Amino acid sequence: MLGLFMVLPILALYLEGYPGFSPLMLGITLGIYGLTQAALQIPLGLLSDKIGRRPVIIGGLLVFVAGSLVAASAETTTGLIVGRAIQGAGAIASTLMALVSDLTSEENRTKAMATIGASIGMSFMLAMTAGPLIAAVLGLPGVFWVTALLGCLGIIIFMRWVPAAVSVQRNRETHTDIQQIRGLLKDANLLRLNFGIFALHLILMAAFVVIPVLLAEELGVLANDLWWVYLLLLGGGFVAMLPVMIAGEKLQREKLSFTTAVACVTFAMLLLALFRGPLLTPVMLLLFFAAFNLLEASLPSWLSKACPPGQKGTAMGIYSTSQFFGAFVGGLLGGWSVQQLGVDSLFLLLAAIGFAWWLAALGLLAPKALQTVVLNSGDMAHEDFAKLILKVPGVEDILVVRGEQLAYAKVNKKTVDMSGLKPYFNR
Repeated sequence: MLGLFMVLPILALYLEGYPGFSPLMLGITLGIYGLTQAALQIPLGLLSDKIGRRPVIIGGLLVFVAGSLVAASAETTTGLIVGRAIQGAGAIASTLMALVSDLTSEENRTKAMATIGASIGMSFMLAMTAGPLIAAVLGLPGVFWVTALLGCLGIIIFMRWVPAAVSVQRNRETHTDIQQIRGLLKDANLLRLNFGIFALHLILMAAFVVIPVLLAEELGVLANDLWWVYLLLLGGGFVAMLPVMIAGEKLQREKLSFTTAVACVTFAMLLLALFRGPLLTPVMLLLFFAAFNLLEASLPSWLSKACPPGQKGTAMGIYSTSQFFGAFVGGLLGGWSVQQLGVDSLFLLLAAIGFAWWLAALGLLAPKALQTVVLNSGDMAHEDFAKLILKVPGVEDILVVRGEQLAYAKVNKKTVDMSGLKPYFNR
């Protein structure tokens, strides 16, 4: 993710020197990786269920390195687009999440997922500062050479320190199931969350078609100084976001903090369209990054609580596909809008998308403090076992896997009577 993010803060400034440049081509270069990521997330997840996680992850990283080398060697805008598309074809996000579920116990899984989410957030912040610094010394090709080295480092770390062979209990939640997709797409709450991550990354990618240019041309920030400007904006946004997110969790007001953050994104885009200036532009960008950080952290957590038991793998595949497709549409829409309509119209369009997202978010069901518990049904009939477990206080839902002795119970962590479930824990 660090490698994919590093071009965001600089591409709009450095791509002008490449043959074939236009705002539309800039947007496609920024977002094309999202198209290949979106197309391959679920297929590679299915492949990892059949042949194992390790071959898919290592293969994906090798494809990512190959794409980085193509982009580093590119001499035209088209060459960069091809390289970015190949980078995105290493679509291993869903497979990595499945591997984490395979290798962690139920009580530690939430912590592991939170750690990965935090690392992605940190990679975004680091990329915003590292990208301009590397480009100032090595140019745009240097950013892609460093990205290729990061991919190689990822392969070494994975092969050296991730267990090669472990005794893993069957965990249907980590699998992607084509038959589950239709039902999950009909779930109104999940649909709103998937639209949310789509809209968030659409707005992010479209905004970065013009943000570097705004900083350089309207605020007079030199290319060599971009790194500390982004550091202040993102660091300030993180500091502003953290207490809001913590308060929302503690006071059970996650929906209020979430919808407020969506409103802040919309408000920032609207004011950037109407009233940009030396003071207002940095303040609106700070507001945007603060809201982005909160939403990026909240969405996957909310999704894991909202998805039906035993279907998390498929739900995360759909979520990742929505996220990366949003990045592609955002790049394409941003480039086209700037080329045909201008910067002000682009921000107005993004404000309209943010407003539509806010309206959709108002219908979200507030997340409960839920977790999934894996149970063993033994020789008991599935219907009888489901009725028995649903009588235990705090059990919200249950999926009994036919043909197996496994069941996935969704329980409320605050009210569940774990003593009633303990005899059936899957060991």
